[in-house]
Amino acid sequence: MKKTLKTLALFLLISVFAFAEGVKIDIVTFNDFHGHVKEGRKELGMAKIVGYVDALKKENPNVLVVSAGDNYQGTAISNLTVGAPVNDMFELLDLVGSAIGNHEFDWGVEKIKEWEDKGVAFLASNIYDKATNKPVSWAMPYRIVEIAGKKIAFIGLSTESTAYQTKVENVKDLKFIPVEKAAKEWVEYLMSGKASEGKPDAIIALTHVPTVQDRDTKEITGDEIERLSKVKGIDAIVTGHSHKIVSGKINGIPVVQAYKYGRALGRIELMFDKENKLTVNAYVDLAYKHKEDIPVSKEAKLRYEMREEKLKPILGKVVGKLNEDLIHDRSAKNLTPLGYWAADIMRKATGTQIGLTNGGGLRRSLYKGDITMGDLYEVMPFDNQLVTMKVSGKHLKELIDHGIDADYMTDGQFAGLYVVYNPDKEYEHRVEMLALEDGTIVEDDKWYTLTTNDFILGGGDKYNFKGAKEVVDTYVQIRDVLEEAIEKEKEVKVPNIEGIMIPVTEYKVKSGDSLWKIITSFDSKLDNTKISETISNLVLINRIKNPDLIYIDQTLKVPLN
Repeated sequence: MKKTLKTLALFLLISVFAFAEGVKIDIVTFNDFHGHVKEGRKELGMAKIVGYVDALKKENPNVLVVSAGDNYQGTAISNLTVGAPVNDMFELLDLVGSAIGNHEFDWGVEKIKEWEDKGVAFLASNIYDKATNKPVSWAMPYRIVEIAGKKIAFIGLSTESTAYQTKVENVKDLKFIPVEKAAKEWVEYLMSGKASEGKPDAIIALTHVPTVQDRDTKEITGDEIERLSKVKGIDAIVTGHSHKIVSGKINGIPVVQAYKYGRALGRIELMFDKENKLTVNAYVDLAYKHKEDIPVSKEAKLRYEMREEKLKPILGKVVGKLNEDLIHDRSAKNLTPLGYWAADIMRKATGTQIGLTNGGGLRRSLYKGDITMGDLYEVMPFDNQLVTMKVSGKHLKELIDHGIDADYMTDGQFAGLYVVYNPDKEYEHRVEMLALEDGTIVEDDKWYTLTTNDFILGGGDKYNFKGAKEVVDTYVQIRDVLEEAIEKEKEVKVPNIEGIMIPVTEYKVKSGDSLWKIITSFDSKLDNTKISETISNLVLINRIKNPDLIYIDQTLKVPLN
């Protein structure tokens, strides 16, 4: 680990000598911090993030720090204080500015205004007020900072998907215009010298725009970033939202995204030679890999400990135990054990047949051992409420289908159903059949009781509940019913979700086929018990009346597990 730090120090030293007659400016970036002010297994925590920046400033005093948004919502200590310790960290970092992430809106626009009053500079050039059709008055489209005689401009941009990836009610009066349109307008404005601060020497797009980078080819992709990177005049782009490690170039422009939760830090190096010619280097420091070598800021540590002490009675309350990990891997597809467990508690708390929740509303796994209220706030940081209703079988299929392998959100989580689906079909056309947990087939024209949350009821993650009837907002927070269920059970049993989602493929019957032969042709290693179970599922899914009677050219849906 010390070797890593020595390598970084040597690189810095070489850069300083190489530009002895010019200026080197370091921009430190982070994104999707989500309130992780406490040091964890990978999280640096606020004391080490501030310590990291302080150490960097000793090597080079020309350091600026920015955030790419989603700063506050996500941990108990931040949620219960409406982001107070995060703002402590921002103050100690002398934060230049922050893009506005979709989760900045979770507590409403008024909270953003309050954070601004406490000194946080929010930058947003593509968030428009629908009433005025102009950029919102409560955020700046850009900010220019002068350091070492150079003027560095930051243009703020939010992902257009914010419109449906926060509580829709909170952004109903706003519109999110295309990032490239806003960026082009403000780059031209700045480069024309119209800004009162003067013409900048470098322009950085500070965005909460998703990016993904291929591990092998290093190609950076994403609809918004591809459009944004074509805007001339941008020298580097900071991204967020997708919780990825991104370090490279797209259309010749350096791009960084520093993972999530303060586990890594982005670094953009602006190097001006004596003719003011700019060279830009950008990379991500995987700081969690050498975090034991990162110095601790005493002031940041003190501030954290003071806030933690006040909340200990809440955060440290043990509500139950786990004898094994309860996993929720948001990068994996389909149902997770924790997702099923939460949806199951939701439906049982309200007495409905089915529970449905968005996978992105559950932020992490629960691990073996004591479960504290602090853990529950991190699993379910959002103050979403239970909503009950009735939906038709056809509508229910559409809701479940919407949550299977979506490319813009974590997959939907549910309980009370068996789902037969074809993964090879188009998105939202994958569900072949639903059955209730007692095996009853869900019929299109029948009605079923469902519990969900107010976020997706309002259109979050593009869910559509139009056509539901007898909709009742219980005003009960989901976190509360999770707590009650854990306290009642005392030792939580991890659910077995095997066989709840059944993938199928289509097969055309040939001469000489039998159900046994068809099943074993897909997996010859199955034992007799598993073959019999799979045949039973095949008969049920295809509604075969006589298992000994199938027809040549008949298309069957064959279970793949």
